[in-house]
Amino acid sequence: MRAKSVNTSIILVLCPMAAARANKYGEISQGSRRAQERSIDDWLPVTSSRNAKWWYSAFHNVTAMVGAGVLSLPYAMSKLGWGPGVAVLLLSWIITLYTLWQMVEMHEMVPGTRFDRYHELGQHAFGEKLGLWIVVPQQLVVEVGLNIVYMVTGGKSLHKFHEIICEGRKCKKITLPYFTMIFASVQFILSQLPNFDSISTISLAAAIMSICYSTIAWGASVDKGWKAAGHVSYHLPETTAAGKVFSFFEALGDVAFAYAGHNVVLEIQATIPSTPEKPSKKPMWKGVVVAYVIIALHYFPVALIGYWAFGNTVKDNILITLNKPNWLIAIANMMVVLHVVGSYQVYAMPVFDMIEMVLVKKLRFPPGLPVRLVARTAYVAFTMFIAITFPFFGGLLGFFGGFAFAPTTYFLPCIMWLAIHKPKRFSLSWCTNWVRKT
Repeated sequence: MRAKSVNTSIILVLCPMAAARANKYGEISQGSRRAQERSIDDWLPVTSSRNAKWWYSAFHNVTAMVGAGVLSLPYAMSKLGWGPGVAVLLLSWIITLYTLWQMVEMHEMVPGTRFDRYHELGQHAFGEKLGLWIVVPQQLVVEVGLNIVYMVTGGKSLHKFHEIICEGRKCKKITLPYFTMIFASVQFILSQLPNFDSISTISLAAAIMSICYSTIAWGASVDKGWKAAGHVSYHLPETTAAGKVFSFFEALGDVAFAYAGHNVVLEIQATIPSTPEKPSKKPMWKGVVVAYVIIALHYFPVALIGYWAFGNTVKDNILITLNKPNWLIAIANMMVVLHVVGSYQVYAMPVFDMIEMVLVKKLRFPPGLPVRLVARTAYVAFTMFIAITFPFFGGLLGFFGGFAFAPTTYFLPCIMWLAIHKPKRFSLSWCTNWVRKT
């Protein structure tokens, strides 16, 4: 009996001690896990720096939007005609500004939580697994597709610049794939920059270049338009019903491609510091408004003046339609090259973030230079290979615009707003988002 009571006493004493020790070790383990996750977040490109200012948002958004897509807007107008074309341009500008506002607001809609990535917001709205399946494939189609398009555009613009400079001179003929590889060689180097803040100067230069070549595009079109006044046809080029329908949706895809910046807006906002007193949405929205004013001042002149000047003969790149003066078109093409250098990096950074997150968090690779060097070099090489293999990739913009650009820009923000914000039924917000969603 005595032995039994002693054993019982020992158990009573040791069990609380063991439980306390287990709790202590559990807290240490949980604390170390949190510290490890924090160190990984501090290394990943989207969350490694939160020192951006509101003007970073402005020029990052200009770089993301005023890209190669603006040069195809006159071509989209030629497929739509004056009435529908102006309506689509105006409605797209208003709707995308509204959905961009929703994205900015939802970034910190849950107190104490920042949705730094598009798929994180999707997971909160639709669930952990479903959110990934809904958002990630579409976001990757947009960002990888744009990187391939920019690789093609950079190579073609370098090729065009070389042709113009060598006109009338004895220059060695260089084929398009070599120019694409020249453009890619720059991306191999720049892709090693760690985060958004480190590419801010490149992005600013790209935004300035996009403004400059857009101005050249509509300014030169004014001169051409005055000379061709009265001899321009605005009839829709397609004659069959099927052809008109296809052209209509192709034009909508081109317009959607021109407003693809939503795919990186949360990642851009993640770089801005935030406190309860000064949330990141205020400087972010300030930058977005400035960016959208700049976008309007360039999209509408390029689209409307380009269509007015050339009518239904305008090509899918307004700079190709503008053949003279040679020196001005050569400068504009080089500006396009400099711009897509920055745009490529802006859209590649979230892809780098996804790849490195999988490698480090799922596959347990140690974060560091080797992972970054191999992963990013492989990605740039992949986009270069596709660009060289399919130099007509830019012609698929209409397809990509309808398939992925439109949902991530026009529809998904509204659906997530309804799922997260839950506006009162039949209120203005509820009705607006349901109309947009349907």
